[in-house]
Amino acid sequence: MSSCPSSTQISSTLALGAGCYWGTEKYIKKEFNTLFPNSIKSASVGFMSPHENHPKNPSYRHVCSGTTGHVEVLNIELNDPSKHLEDLIRFFFLFHDPTTENRQGNDVGTQYASAIFVHDEEQRRIAIKVMDELQQAMDSGKLSSPYRGKKIVTQIHDATVFYPAHEEHQEYLMKNPNGYCNHYMRMKAWPLN
Repeated sequence: MSSCPSSTQISSTLALGAGCYWGTEKYIKKEFNTLFPNSIKSASVGFMSPHENHPKNPSYRHVCSGTTGHVEVLNIELNDPSKHLEDLIRFFFLFHDPTTENRQGNDVGTQYASAIFVHDEEQRRIAIKVMDELQQAMDSGKLSSPYRGKKIVTQIHDATVFYPAHEEHQEYLMKNPNGYCNHYMRMKAWPLN
């Protein structure tokens, strides 16, 4: 994996939706932070909506009903976004399926969407670059797709309000190592360097 140094200022915060937020948290806080030590300043699970006029302070049950439009996300603050953001976006595509709309494995619903919530245009540019790179590799046959589908359906949205989940949902798989997680490493490393 390589980073994309830039002289453009990049926000240090973004939110990633990759299905159940427990697995997203585990893979980013544990695995990504092992590959890139001290890259993550903070991260917590919760909900974010792609819509400005969304219900405020949704409960987990309300979000799971599919009626709020919120996505389960990991809200991440990077120590050095100019150094680690592109690597983080690439890693995001290694452990979840970006080709299934509103679904990750057995988890189905809008809350399980593959989504990147950005805070600025530089984050958006980097996310689009990584997605385009991956889609082109899939289309050209350079990458034997580890995904269910053939087209990336990950949505990039402007970040809205982040609503943290209850404390018992924070670091759930760290506290319950045998807890439910449908994420797995679909590729050991970014295949397109």
